[in-house]
Amino acid sequence: MSVRRHRHVPGARVRGLAVGTDVGGTWIRVATDHAPGVLTVRSTREPAVLARLLRALWRRRGFTRGRVDALVVASRGVWTAGECAALAHRLRGLARRVRVVPDAQAAHRGALVDRPGVLLLAGTGSIVVGRDARGRWARAGGLGPLLGDEGSAFSIGREWLRAGSRGGRWQAALAAARAAEPVARIAALAPAVLRRARRGDRRARAIARRAQAALAEHARDVVRQLRLRAPVDASWAGSVLEDAWFRRGLVRALARAGVRARWRRPATTPAAAALRMATRLRAGR
Repeated sequence: MSVRRHRHVPGARVRGLAVGTDVGGTWIRVATDHAPGVLTVRSTREPAVLARLLRALWRRRGFTRGRVDALVVASRGVWTAGECAALAHRLRGLARRVRVVPDAQAAHRGALVDRPGVLLLAGTGSIVVGRDARGRWARAGGLGPLLGDEGSAFSIGREWLRAGSRGGRWQAALAAARAAEPVARIAALAPAVLRRARRGDRRARAIARRAQAALAEHARDVVRQLRLRAPVDASWAGSVLEDAWFRRGLVRALARAGVRARWRRPATTPAAAALRMATRLRAGR
């Protein structure tokens, strides 16, 4: 058996890594083209802390700016070009080329593979984004726990605590609100609320229906902003929408809202979409 050996060309540079990072409200997921699988670490809501977290992760993995050719960070909490550029500037020491995009846009690209349509994202927070055939983006929601996040895990957990605090039973709600990382702690209640809803708990079902209706209303808003033609391609992302029972209710809620949708299972994850964008960035595209 013959073995082909590739002669090293003096001065030639070995191609560096492409890294895609999905920064959600609870978890950071990192994918590279160097190794299979996704590395998952706890997230943060502070951009300055995010930079420190990623630098620490780079040290653990042996990554350096010279070794990472391209990094794409799909981050919550950014939308405008200025916001993306500011975060990219904070992360400039991690790779030769750094690009920041909104996490919902990466989720859309991953789920619908660059097709026009809407992406409903409900994890710790929530947002609905859409893209038309001309590449224009629109959004509804995504205003954070103080002003929005309707239909998210946080809103489901918050509504459950509110409902349970009546009749003088306010201690659990107040303890959750005063805890360290209260948004994540309250959002962590959502899976149990949805399990109760599946089993027929009336209070939990009412909370789930309101969450589904809120997401459907956001989706209708985006469809109207972009004037998307029916049937509108629709997909989903986020931990809440991994629940098949909740998702079936959302399908019905969107139909009741007057949106005729063609639902598509997500083609890939936001982290994988960010990695795909990083490989393009490495190639100069």
